[in-house]
Amino acid sequence: MDAIDRKILALLQDDASLSVQEIGNRVGLSSTPCWKRIQKLEAAGIIARRVALVDPDKVGLGVTVFVSVETADHSQEWLDRFAQTVGAMPQVMEFYRMAGDVDYMLRVVVPDMHAYDRFYKQLIATVPLKNVTSRFAMERIKSTTVLPIG
Repeated sequence: MDAIDRKILALLQDDASLSVQEIGNRVGLSSTPCWKRIQKLEAAGIIARRVALVDPDKVGLGVTVFVSVETADHSQEWLDRFAQTVGAMPQVMEFYRMAGDVDYMLRVVVPDMHAYDRFYKQLIATVPLKNVTSRFAMERIKSTTVLPIG
């Protein structure tokens, strides 16, 4: 990746609906070379996909919960089952295996406390868990999908 590729990525992260011509104009390329670069970035998996970002509050998903999970079982079989089950839960926006005192961290979005309670009951019924801690976000101060590519 060179500086032009990085500029293309920065533009697409900000607004993926820009035309190839507009992107090319902004990075100093004509449409065809710009389009070829975008195609190469997609083929290399650098551009994983293009999506529309939806405001969770405006679609009734205003509660964000960070869920820490500790387990006593660290076997691959347990992880595979847990990952498959949690990965299929649509409320889970992000799911990480962690280093430190917490084994897994989830970012969950739900419409309200009742919906979170249903999610929580579903989560603890999936596989044996040692501890589940829920932290409710009071205010979203910064939320971005733009990576600092430079």
